[in-house]
Amino acid sequence: MAFCAVALIVLDCGSVPNGLNLIHLDLIQPAMKKLLIVYHSMTSGSLQMARAAAEGAAQEPQTKTRMLHASDTKFEDVLEADGYIFVTPETLGSMSGLMKDFFDRTYYPVMNHVQGRPYAAMVCAGSDGSNAVRQIQRITTGWRLKAIAEPLIVCTHAQTPEAILKTKCLTEEDLQPCREVGQAIALGLAMGLF
Repeated sequence: MAFCAVALIVLDCGSVPNGLNLIHLDLIQPAMKKLLIVYHSMTSGSLQMARAAAEGAAQEPQTKTRMLHASDTKFEDVLEADGYIFVTPETLGSMSGLMKDFFDRTYYPVMNHVQGRPYAAMVCAGSDGSNAVRQIQRITTGWRLKAIAEPLIVCTHAQTPEAILKTKCLTEEDLQPCREVGQAIALGLAMGLF
């Protein structure tokens, strides 16, 4: 946790050697930074990824983390945040419809108000996930956000209708990188790195 010390020094010719007297010392705590995790999940995979990212972010006490479902996220939530993690399933080779709806509803109201802010993208995919990542990157390029990590794709290898629709149970190996991204962006925000 970083603090800034502020001291008020006044001249007092009789009380302290060299004529300096320390009158007041305050510790000023920097403003709490805000991380917004926006997610959508159909079969629990991307929800588990978002929760893992939030767990990682919670390790940094100087960053407040909010996790909101894409359909509940408003443009005001985006404006209030200092950084973002976007988490979506891959659906028919693209980001999910509700994640796209989130971006559609918030894109223009926040344009030119969030440039330079950090973000990370996470995709829970059945086979590839790269097109969902490209879609998020195109949108975040328009917002002029700064990627702070390579996109994270967790591949479940679900290829049949039954496997695709089945509730996912991601492994610790899948979730640990999500925690690390959450912790990294929260720490970077708290330290003022971005």
